[in-house]
Amino acid sequence: MASTAGSETRSRSTRRSRSAAALATALGVVATVAACGGGSAAGGAGGSTVVLAMAGDPGTLSPTTALASTALSMNSFAYDTLVHIEADGSVVPGVAEKWSATSTSARFIIRPGVTCEDGSPLTADDVAAEYNHIADPKNQSPLLGLSVPVTAVAKADTASRTVTVTTTKPAPFIVEMARLLPLLCKKSLAAPAALAKATAASGPYRLTEAVPGDHYTYVKRDTYAWGPRGSTAAALPGKVVFKVVANESTAANLLMAGQINGAVINGADQERLDAAGVKNESYEALFGQLLFNQAAGRPTADPAVRKALVSVLDLRQLGNVATGGKGRPATGIGETAPTPCSGDTVTGNLPAHDTAQAAAALTAAGWTKNGGTWTKDGKPLTTGLSHPTNQGPQVASAVELAVQQWTSFGVKAAAKPTGSSSILGTLSGGDWDVAWAPIGVMLPDQLTQFFDGPPPPKGNNFGSIDNPDHHRLATQASAKTGAAGCALWEAADAALVKHVDIAPIVSRPIRYYGKGITFKVDGAGIIPGTLRRSAG
Repeated sequence: MASTAGSETRSRSTRRSRSAAALATALGVVATVAACGGGSAAGGAGGSTVVLAMAGDPGTLSPTTALASTALSMNSFAYDTLVHIEADGSVVPGVAEKWSATSTSARFIIRPGVTCEDGSPLTADDVAAEYNHIADPKNQSPLLGLSVPVTAVAKADTASRTVTVTTTKPAPFIVEMARLLPLLCKKSLAAPAALAKATAASGPYRLTEAVPGDHYTYVKRDTYAWGPRGSTAAALPGKVVFKVVANESTAANLLMAGQINGAVINGADQERLDAAGVKNESYEALFGQLLFNQAAGRPTADPAVRKALVSVLDLRQLGNVATGGKGRPATGIGETAPTPCSGDTVTGNLPAHDTAQAAAALTAAGWTKNGGTWTKDGKPLTTGLSHPTNQGPQVASAVELAVQQWTSFGVKAAAKPTGSSSILGTLSGGDWDVAWAPIGVMLPDQLTQFFDGPPPPKGNNFGSIDNPDHHRLATQASAKTGAAGCALWEAADAALVKHVDIAPIVSRPIRYYGKGITFKVDGAGIIPGTLRRSAG
């Protein structure tokens, strides 16, 4: 299997927990980050304080276990990383001032002068210890396979400030993965749970107040001087408050009134914010994608059925409904910027919208239409479309439209709404046909765990996909280092689309609105080093 995640030999319970964690992260990039805004009353919105809204409490903030997108965004203010990735996918220094890599190793030289919150130096030994802590199966860290390769072993040379990470399986983006590893001093690894509502910061801010369900206050570390491209804390706001504001319209009201400074707004409130001239920054994320269950006995195990189901649908129309006209046809299968590989792997690779073509495909595969319903061996073509309710009523409307189009064509179709968390159980349990399941990851190889290898509970291949072209191309890509493998990764993605293992439908901009601040964003949220107070 090409992916470094999901292929380790570990206990079944550990595999199951990692499967759920990996899927929660991948689906959460759209479902949770899209709802992650901010608001605050603590400290007010004036002076050097910035107040950001978030739609829900982050839960644990412990950097070796936190996976909720809100927690990841907040932790980026408190913990620095070895490297950073620019908007164009290029890698720039962070705590590591230099590095080199192969597909199975990386060598990082740690910048001198980096300190943790208590003033103790962050050393190569600390970094190596964190790699090994996360890589140790007994710690069951959900970051394993996301920020640290599954088979990683790290060694430190204190004298040369060098950390060497080696793996027994290919980890082609081992350097880029380091962008997702929040760094902390080794002594905190003895009791990582103590950081659930506290920090041991290596980044520009430290947590000084945590009121779960209400707000979290971060204060600037004035000594911070090791940011991307040598940036320091000098121009950063003195305090950042994350405030829980569950309702998006309420967050928009607070933003308009100047009571908060930033919020993610993706619904109808965008129109009044735009009309008022409130500025926003955004990144593009996959918002709609169909995943097909190809397990034995499922109708969608038949390629002709998958092709027919997609040909019947007007994907552009579905995308417009799902996004309220604010999306655009998908060009990727889930890599969210900044990512090293950003080619168009979708356009021209899906079946065209053509019901006659769909009928011909089913007929050639032995299906016949009787009484307005497609049947084979006396059984009607039946499918359910599972979808998470937390993506909003517009997605529910798009799902209903898809069901209507299938029904009119002669398929016994039904919508299958699930709760925001139960979609994980639905996909893992295997009792589903088609799912509205957009995925969001930072690196191409993180996708292969969902489209190759064993299904749950042994792996994360929820659709039981067996695509030899994808497997071959991804395996070849894994032998390359970083962006050198992009052409192969993009060909592997395209193979999934051509075979209709997945049907990417629509992407949409995730908008972060700001008033009295300027900033830049990426798939993880506001980039801390770009946050500034401004007039207005």
